[in-house]
Amino acid sequence: MNNDRSRPPNRPRRTGDSWQDAEALFKAVTAKPVDAPAKPPSAVPGVKEMVSLRIDKDVLEYFQEDGPGWQDRINAALRKAAGK
Repeated sequence: MNNDRSRPPNRPRRTGDSWQDAEALFKAVTAKPVDAPAKPPSAVPGVKEMVSLRIDKDVLEYFQEDGPGWQDRINAALRKAAGK
């Protein structure tokens, strides 16, 4: 038995440049897909999104004093202010 540790183990040799191989593998994994799905429209008409909004108490009371529907009234006022 020969236990010569100074010799490296027998490994199969690869052809080609390992740097190029590694770079090609990296690019394949990180490349953006060619047929990316289309993005949905950013704003769908008629769909509302739940948000948390901080407004002054007196402003909130103004919109709430007419009863239910105060969120719709705030939305209408914001829409008008945005020019929509």
